[in-house]
Amino acid sequence: MTQAAVRMIAVSVATAAAMTTAPTAVAVESTTAAPATAAATASASDPFYAYDGSEPLSSFAPGAVLKTRTLQYHLLGIPTPVRAIQLLYRTTDAQGRPAANVTTVVRSHHGDGSRAVSYQSFYDSLDPEDGPSRAIAGDVTLGGLIPNSESAFLAPLLLKGYDLVIPDTQGQRADFAAGPEYGTNTLDSIRAATRSAETGLNSGTRFGLMGYSGGAIATGWAAALAPGYAPDVNDRLVGFTEGGLLVAPAHNLRYVDGSVVWTGVIPMAVIGVARSYDIDLRQYLSPYGLQVYDELENASILEANGRYPGLTWKKMAKPEYADPNSVPEFLTAVNKLNLGSAATPTVPGFIAQGNAGVLEGTFNNPPGIGTGDGVMVSGDVRALARQYCATGNTAIKYSQYDLLSHLGAPVVWAPAAIAWLDDRFAGRTAPSDCGRIPAGNSLEPEKAAPTS
Repeated sequence: MTQAAVRMIAVSVATAAAMTTAPTAVAVESTTAAPATAAATASASDPFYAYDGSEPLSSFAPGAVLKTRTLQYHLLGIPTPVRAIQLLYRTTDAQGRPAANVTTVVRSHHGDGSRAVSYQSFYDSLDPEDGPSRAIAGDVTLGGLIPNSESAFLAPLLLKGYDLVIPDTQGQRADFAAGPEYGTNTLDSIRAATRSAETGLNSGTRFGLMGYSGGAIATGWAAALAPGYAPDVNDRLVGFTEGGLLVAPAHNLRYVDGSVVWTGVIPMAVIGVARSYDIDLRQYLSPYGLQVYDELENASILEANGRYPGLTWKKMAKPEYADPNSVPEFLTAVNKLNLGSAATPTVPGFIAQGNAGVLEGTFNNPPGIGTGDGVMVSGDVRALARQYCATGNTAIKYSQYDLLSHLGAPVVWAPAAIAWLDDRFAGRTAPSDCGRIPAGNSLEPEKAAPTS
């Protein structure tokens, strides 16, 4: 890839960026493949996404390459001179079942295959057609504007000589907010990228993990799951960097409740949890809640944000389920998605978090939860960083941007994150803020509440 090609990405992405508004424990593996659901799957319009082999998926090891194709990297549907290699690979879903997923590898013109960054997108959508691999292949969707805009983060990495691996972190059912699945999809993407002869990456390639918002969900869970789920990948990680992190989803729902912009996360979380764990949450919803559920079942966060100002869980639920903790299946699921219950990463980490959510219309300050960046809870992120320090990983850098909201923080975080990764690849000692991180919230599992 030439410098001119990378500059073309950086310039072209300004159009996409101007059009977008808001980004936003290892499962026991089952041999039963994940079933199709009512939601569209990514294979519906492109046969590359469908595993159609004669052997069951369970016969392949996680990370096995099932299909390969090479195409031009597209921006807003326009082909660029940049070459992309896409892989269909075997992975594991949120329930521990074998699944197939797609990742994209982009080689740097300055790279030699020894250094790569696994970049996790914040595409945040309930529509599989919005995944980064689809945008890169040339599809144009509203939700796909987000991965197009992220080329602004990718171009500097390519210019520095890093090869890129860009997984569809949410899988082929778009299992929104299913952190453990985001993590396994990411780790198996790295495995697949280093097992394919087409990518130029191999078992000696070292990796850094990077992601913001939804991409931070994938980055955080991948770092936490790697020692147990993919020790072969963990041995090659130099570190992880993430910003705008979801830690305890139950806290986030209370934080955004009734806010101006981010209330769309409430129904998106309900739909994502129901889809990820194959549970029926519609039975707990009010008529209005069912209407919102149907409107957003295949929506991107771009369609959800700002659409329901003032929306609350109580408006979504039947009166007897006014407390989300009174819904047993939901309570079980959100506790599984609490990153505070996962293992501590064993590699260095740089975690950043905004705290000026009032700039995006989130004015809540609930007891035991506090403030955040508009959608993510700062006290949860501080608590997680402190937990990592206290449980053996002292190579944790933490930055809190008290004057920046969720949309503003990545402008500061991204260049700092790239510089931090540069140092990790160079073998420099990782900085530590352990002992200086302010206290955070309790990350204990949510307790059941009675129906009213």
